Amino acid sequence: MVTRRIAVVGAGVGGLAAAAFLHRGGHEVTLFERFAAPRPLGSGLVIQPVGLAVLEALGAGDMARAHGAAVARMRGNDGARRVLAVAYPADAPGLAMHRASLFHVLWQVVQGLGVPVVTDATVTEAPLIAGKRRLSGDHGAFDLVVDAAGAGSPLSPLQARALPFGAIWGHVPWPSDTRLSRNELAQAYRGAARMAGILPIGPLPGDDTPRAAVFWSMPVDQLDQWPQADLATWKAEVTQLWPAMADFLDGITSTTQMTTARYTHGTLARPYAPALVHIGDAAHRASPQLGQGANMALLDAAALASAIATNPWEDALPAYARMRRWHVRSYQALSAAFTPMYQSDSRILPALRNRLLAPASEWLVVRQMLTRLVAGNLLHPLAGGVMPKSPLFAGLSGAHR
Repeated sequence: MVTRRIAVVGAGVGGLAAAAFLHRGGHEVTLFERFAAPRPLGSGLVIQPVGLAVLEALGAGDMARAHGAAVARMRGNDGARRVLAVAYPADAPGLAMHRASLFHVLWQVVQGLGVPVVTDATVTEAPLIAGKRRLSGDHGAFDLVVDAAGAGSPLSPLQARALPFGAIWGHVPWPSDTRLSRNELAQAYRGAARMAGILPIGPLPGDDTPRAAVFWSMPVDQLDQWPQADLATWKAEVTQLWPAMADFLDGITSTTQMTTARYTHGTLARPYAPALVHIGDAAHRASPQLGQGANMALLDAAALASAIATNPWEDALPAYARMRRWHVRSYQALSAAFTPMYQSDSRILPALRNRLLAPASEWLVVRQMLTRLVAGNLLHPLAGGVMPKSPLFAGLSGAHR
C-alpha cells in the first residue's frame, strides 16, 4: 500500500471521522480547523443505526452511548390528531445526543490516534499544482484534500437553495416532573407553520445531568429578530401550542440560550475533482426533517476510506461517489418531499399529511418502510462497497443488510 499525504479541512463530524479512518488506513493525515480551538456548532441531533455503526467501526460506540440517550420512536401531534408515529427497529434504536457530545467522542478518537491538528487555519482555496493540492498558507502539497468544511465551505462549488423555514435550538436539564418519555422524540405542530420539539439528548461531557434539546421552527425572516424577541411572549405561544413543553421552557431565561439555525438544500452531482473530494454538508445539504445530516457525514467518511483502501488511487474518488450516490439522492428527494408538510406556510400540505399520510403510516408495509427510513437503510448506505468484508469496517457488517 502506498502512503498518501492527505489534508482534511474541517473538524466537524465528517472531518473528524474521515481523519480517523484515513489515519488508521495508513495514510499521513493532517486535520485543519479554522477555529483556534476546535468546537462544535449546533444543538441536538440523532445518530441513526447506520451512523452508530460507523462510530462502532471507529471504536467509539460505547463512548457515544454513554453521552447520549436511546430513542425508540418519534411521534408528533397536530392538536389532538396524531400525525407522526415512527418506531426504530426494536434492536437498533436511534441515539440522540448534543452535537458537543458527538464532537467530544470523535475528538477523543482523533486525539487517541495522534492525528496532527492545525488550528486557526483559514483555508480559502486549494489549487491543483502538478497533480497535487496546496492549501492557502504554507502547508506543502497534498495527494488529496478532503473538504469537510461544512455548509460554508469555500472549497465546495455547491450552490444550495435556501429553505424558507429555520429553527431555534437550545438545551435544558430534563424536568423531573414531566410526563414526556425519555426515549422518544416528541413534536407538536400547528399545521406546518409552527413546530415545537423535545429531544432527550443524555448528559453533556463532564456533567451527568440528563438533558433535553428544545427546538421551535419559524420562518427565516424572523430568525434575525430572535435575539430581541420578548421571551415571555414566545413562551406563551409555545405553551399554548403544547402545554407539556412548559416544564422545559422554565430552564430558558434568555434568548441567548437558543441558537438560530438556517437550512439549505442541494447536492453536488460530482462530489470530487482531481485530488479533491467533498463530504458531508460540503457535498450535500437538506432539511433536518429526516434527521440524517450527521449520519450522512459519517457514512461519507467511511465510504471515502473504504474506496481508497479497495481501489487503485486513480479510481478511488469516483468509487466513493458511486457508493454514496443513490443513498444520498434518495434521502435528499424524500427530505424535499416531506419538509413542506411539516415546515411551510402551506395549508393544503399539512391537511394531506393529516388525512392521508398519517393514516397510511399505520399500514404494516408503510410502517416497516418508515422504520427503515429513519434507521438510514431504506437503501444500501454504501452501494457496491466492500465495507462489511473489511476488518477496518467490521462494525458495519450488520448495519444495512
